[in-house]
Amino acid sequence: MTEISTNRVDWRALWASGDLARFCFISLGILLHATNETMVATVMPAMVGELAGVQLVGWSLAIYELGAIVAGAAAGRLVSYVPLRTNMVVAALLYAAGALICATSPSMQLFLAGRLIEGLGGGALVSLAFVSVERLFSRAIWPQLFGIMSAIWGVAAFSGPLLGAIMTELLSWRWAFGIFTLGGAAMALASFIVLNTPEATKPKASTGRAPPFPFAALACLAVAVVLIASAGVDIALLRSSLLMALGLVGLVLFFYIDALKPRSRLFPARLFSWRTPVGAGMTMVAAFSVATCSFGVYGPLLLTSLHDISLLTTGYIIAAESIAWSILSILVANAPPRRERLIIVGGAVMIAAGIAGFAYTIPLGSIPLILICALLQGGGFGVAWPFLTRVIVASAPEGEQTIASAAVPTMQRIGYAVGAALAGIVANASGFSQGLNPDAAANVASWLFLAFVPLGIVGCVAALRVSTPLGQPREAIAAKP
Repeated sequence: MTEISTNRVDWRALWASGDLARFCFISLGILLHATNETMVATVMPAMVGELAGVQLVGWSLAIYELGAIVAGAAAGRLVSYVPLRTNMVVAALLYAAGALICATSPSMQLFLAGRLIEGLGGGALVSLAFVSVERLFSRAIWPQLFGIMSAIWGVAAFSGPLLGAIMTELLSWRWAFGIFTLGGAAMALASFIVLNTPEATKPKASTGRAPPFPFAALACLAVAVVLIASAGVDIALLRSSLLMALGLVGLVLFFYIDALKPRSRLFPARLFSWRTPVGAGMTMVAAFSVATCSFGVYGPLLLTSLHDISLLTTGYIIAAESIAWSILSILVANAPPRRERLIIVGGAVMIAAGIAGFAYTIPLGSIPLILICALLQGGGFGVAWPFLTRVIVASAPEGEQTIASAAVPTMQRIGYAVGAALAGIVANASGFSQGLNPDAAANVASWLFLAFVPLGIVGCVAALRVSTPLGQPREAIAAKP
């Protein structure tokens, strides 16, 4: 590794050594995963028009996020036994294979199988990118590299919807996935060529026993999400209620099993206890992650079905939500700590207002009002999330800060998976179980967002409990059990 001054990063020397090029190739995995994740919503109307299966739309995000959660948890542990380069190549090929299945699928069921494989590959690529920074680069430049990674997420969130819309309108939705097939194959080849250092071609030396993989907990999570998503297909009161109840029990069991396994835990102790900032903060993360899925999954489908709004326009709206997130995160980044509570609560109110606003603006079809709701929802996340994460990590008990920092994005992904499954239940119960038609879409548009307003309220109440009263030392909070 190139030695870099702790005071100043010599980017020219970093490039000359090959480390910067190596990092660029590693970051391609984040770009592939995040762009694909945000692209699917804009291709959904064209895809459903060709493959049918509107009842399974909610599965497209739920199954992808589920694969990403499982693979992300596994990849960080596999590098202790399998070389980093091998892990990266296999993950990229897995991602490319999933994208190819999606691009060529003749049915929605096969498409969803491709999405699961894509999620496994994409989740592993993201996890391995963060592992690569620790393994391959000097600690002195970690802040700069993590900053670049954050910028990549912003670019991907903006470019994904536009890419999907442009490819669908100019060629076909299948070509959108074809691009990711080529990208995954290129990533695999680049990883094999570029990751040629000893750190990347040998398993990580372990001085002790590696943390066990949380098989039981993740198995419960997978079963729970599938059960909840299945409850929304072919709606029948007894069957759907039973599957929904079993799915919720599975979620409770997932968190219970996770709490019993200290060495492989994914979440900090007292996860949802509102008596602590950590518990209230994680409740806020869970509530808003579940509640905000509806527009990302069904928004373009509803807008094109009800109001003949073009895919490119819906792509711009979704991209605007991501841009608001990024810009407001930057604008409030240097706010003084005394404003922390106000900022978190203000962001929560913005998110809840966006959720409630969609219930009115989507049926109405007013693009300016829909855009305002998207900006409120994305901007609310941008305002609140950096400070919320800081509070959760700083307030975690001694020894759990690392777990707490990783728990926020993990909970967010679980929320997206569960939220997409629940959105599928609401959409199908409201009319999509009978197929895609204007009357069904109008009914779905009325209920889909209203159904999640209560969770938005829960998120706002949790936000009030997240921060300490002004003036109370953060150290006092961190010391609390």
